[in-house]
Amino acid sequence: MQRQLTAIIEREANGYVSLCPELDIASQGSTIEEARQNLREALELFFETASPKEIRERLHEEVYVTRVEVAVG
Repeated sequence: MQRQLTAIIEREANGYVSLCPELDIASQGSTIEEARQNLREALELFFETASPKEIRERLHEEVYVTRVEVAVG
């Protein structure tokens, strides 16, 4: 079974951090693609080892990624 999840990737110091907000699982890598692949592996490991109860408790079905404009200064 396949499932699509969100991957948010941002630069941090000399690499990239990747986050799946639906499960609050993160990983990292030295490139964007490496961070993405490492996150995929972390997610697959989670689904292989977590109990159905833990998956239900952690999985947020609706996640919205957007931008907001705020006044600064």
